[in-house]
Amino acid sequence: MPKKAAMFIAFQGFRDEEYLEPKKILEEAGIKVVTVSTSRGLARGKLGATAEVDLTADEIDPADYDALMLVGGPGTLEHLDKPKVHEIFRKAAELGKTLGAICISPVVLAHAGLLKGKKATVFPDGAAALEKGGAVYTAQDLSTDGNIVTADGPAPAGKYARALVELLKG
Repeated sequence: MPKKAAMFIAFQGFRDEEYLEPKKILEEAGIKVVTVSTSRGLARGKLGATAEVDLTADEIDPADYDALMLVGGPGTLEHLDKPKVHEIFRKAAELGKTLGAICISPVVLAHAGLLKGKKATVFPDGAAALEKGGAVYTAQDLSTDGNIVTADGPAPAGKYARALVELLKG
């Protein structure tokens, strides 16, 4: 059975390359990718890309996926830093799922209480929020701690995706 990953994007203002590049790499590795947001329909990226939303946050069960990932971008904190999303990622963590967050989205993991004592990175604007959430902020472009992969922005999107594939392939 192929591995399944859920990528959470802001309905408005996700970072195009942080969604498109990892999605392509995951799919090329044989991982089925489902796109999740707060609304159904066509989500719009910061740079103009669009993505069809497969499921809303209210419809997803983290038990059905091997990995859950948060895509960054200017709409991330407004659309995804919500109690429902925190709850989904906490449940995924309890189930031992692989978690990923890129750009500003590691802040969502910190607010969900999932980075306490974990090495993590984030877009520099989010460093204080990570540290406040108990993370060990690495200031690197990519950090992996256990089954959590974080990256600091669009530049390491490919490296981030390959790190997730490595964890998923065991």
